[in-house]
Amino acid sequence: MSTETNITNSTLHYTIIKTVIDKGYAPDLSKLSEILGQSEDQIKAALYKLQNDHGVVLHPNEPKVWVIHPFSLAPTNFYVKSEKGEWWGNCAWCSLGIAAILKENVTIATNIGGEDKHIIIEIVDGELKNKGLFIHFPIPMKEAWKNVIFTCGVMLAFESEDEVDVWSKKHNIPKGDVQPIEKIWNFAKKWYGNHANPKWNKWTIDEAKSMFSEFQLNHPIWNLENSEKNF
Repeated sequence: MSTETNITNSTLHYTIIKTVIDKGYAPDLSKLSEILGQSEDQIKAALYKLQNDHGVVLHPNEPKVWVIHPFSLAPTNFYVKSEKGEWWGNCAWCSLGIAAILKENVTIATNIGGEDKHIIIEIVDGELKNKGLFIHFPIPMKEAWKNVIFTCGVMLAFESEDEVDVWSKKHNIPKGDVQPIEKIWNFAKKWYGNHANPKWNKWTIDEAKSMFSEFQLNHPIWNLENSEKNF
């Protein structure tokens, strides 16, 4: 059976992310086949194409959605809740991105540095209620997709930059950039604001560079090499 398909990355991405928002989980092959009117082989091919474009992360050994940013389909250190539903966010940045997509009041349950101090981040009427928190970005953005699950896994919330210093030494993870959560909330609103759009397209490297510059993300961790590929 031919695996050629007319499913665009935009259409497939929208179909998956809409289901995640509405149901709290991703559609499987049979459901995607039913929704999009394509064979499961065609859906598989389209999923791997979307993954190659950094639009989704699949399980290593099967075409099953693991991550569709900013959502994770496996438990993480970030649990996002609104009146509409509940989801896992991949990281601090992604969890703020979920709030940006939903445009609803949300709570984000997490642990400082992924350790034992539990906090609740609140966003009410578009306003971040938790002031004075920080987000640590230890992995250079040019290397983010070499292991994006790990990249997200160490992108955590802290109460001070000193905490980041202690955490980095304790866990032997080099310190990267530390940004106030207020800035990353504003950044996430633009970065993820188009992710639930049927006409979504992955940011290009140039678009990502421009956005990093717009939000004054100037630490070397944000440097990207020139490339024709998407971020």
